Amino acid sequence: MESYHQTLDYLYQNLPMYQRVGSIAYKADLTNTIALCNALGNPQDRFKSVHVAGTNGKGSSSHMLAAILQTAGYKTGLYTSPHLKEFTERIKIEGTEISKEFVVDFVNRIKSTIEKIRPSFFEITVAMAFDYFAQQKIDIAIIEVGLGGRLDSTNVIAPVVSLITNISFDHQELLGHTLTKIAVEKAGIIKVNTPVIISERQMEVEDVFIRKAQEMNSPIIFADAKFSVTLENEGNYKVDQSGKTKHYRLDLKGLYQRKNLAGVLAVIDVLNENGFSISDDQVRRALSSTSSITGLKGRWQRLGELPLVICDTAHNEGGVKEVMQQIHSQQFEQLYFVWGCVNDKEIRTILSLLPKTAYYFFCQAKIPRAMKANELYAQALEFDLRGEIIQDVNEAIAKAKEISSPNDFIFIGGSTFVVAEIDDL
Repeated sequence: MESYHQTLDYLYQNLPMYQRVGSIAYKADLTNTIALCNALGNPQDRFKSVHVAGTNGKGSSSHMLAAILQTAGYKTGLYTSPHLKEFTERIKIEGTEISKEFVVDFVNRIKSTIEKIRPSFFEITVAMAFDYFAQQKIDIAIIEVGLGGRLDSTNVIAPVVSLITNISFDHQELLGHTLTKIAVEKAGIIKVNTPVIISERQMEVEDVFIRKAQEMNSPIIFADAKFSVTLENEGNYKVDQSGKTKHYRLDLKGLYQRKNLAGVLAVIDVLNENGFSISDDQVRRALSSTSSITGLKGRWQRLGELPLVICDTAHNEGGVKEVMQQIHSQQFEQLYFVWGCVNDKEIRTILSLLPKTAYYFFCQAKIPRAMKANELYAQALEFDLRGEIIQDVNEAIAKAKEISSPNDFIFIGGSTFVVAEIDDL
């Protein structure tokens, strides 16, 4: 019997993994996923699901939905990607990660199928999640799209409701170089006669979703038209709906959660119309404890005080804009950034958003896709961003802490993989 680490090595070394190597691992069709699911007896058809796509907000929204359903008493599966620390984070039931024993058993069980069809790392992981959820007889799964939507491996499910959170520029080399083209890929998760929630109405792309919903004969709801969400103070939101006002406290911080909240509430309404029973009290309790219920990390996560140390996985234009707005709302004397990127992003737009008054420690994650810290430094200089190169993420954090004062602010981000390497996470 192979060990868990031998099994992971087999997956990492033999199957292309987008997160590590980039676009050469991206499979632009569903053939392999369908073949895998067929070999497993189509486990994705044996549980109900919610499908979540979008450029920004899909991870937070997925975790909030999982927390709510779990709090309401449903045995809830959650599939997300990528993981931060451990592979098993990707597949959870009621906040508990898939067992390492199941991972080993699953890969051994279907190794002949893997050798035959040569799926990607992501395709294997999706099939594993579906198989696990079916075996564990869950009531419902929240399934987060990995990349895009239309051709994403997760797009073989028949969900109760679909949620699309936000459209911004990311993975343009695969999804297209305009917001419209990216929206077309995300709209690919809209299924026949299946309600779709759009968290945030964006004028540039709303027609894409309206047309696709009409084509699929699917009800479409723009959540920000149904719910008016106001941030009262950090973590506290006022929600107005048809003249009624409700208040929610979210433990997931970040200004962008106000956009996610409307979408999540709209999904819960649809679930309640389709046989589920979820009370507002259960919603309220779940939203106040999402991180502890689901184990979510890396979303405006506070790692230290005096100086304040925050990390966030935002890594594209839309996400970074929101994070910069959040940073500027803080009180501090000097701002330090520990910042790294991957090498297949169009980073010039990102660099143009970063504050020139901060001092930067340019680092690189230990993955093939990481942009070399010296290359990032050279590009940053063109935008008058000043600092130094410290390749190792944790050494860069240590240096930032060493030179900072109690009233300063250290922000760590630029890439999911930078955040994943933080020792204290």
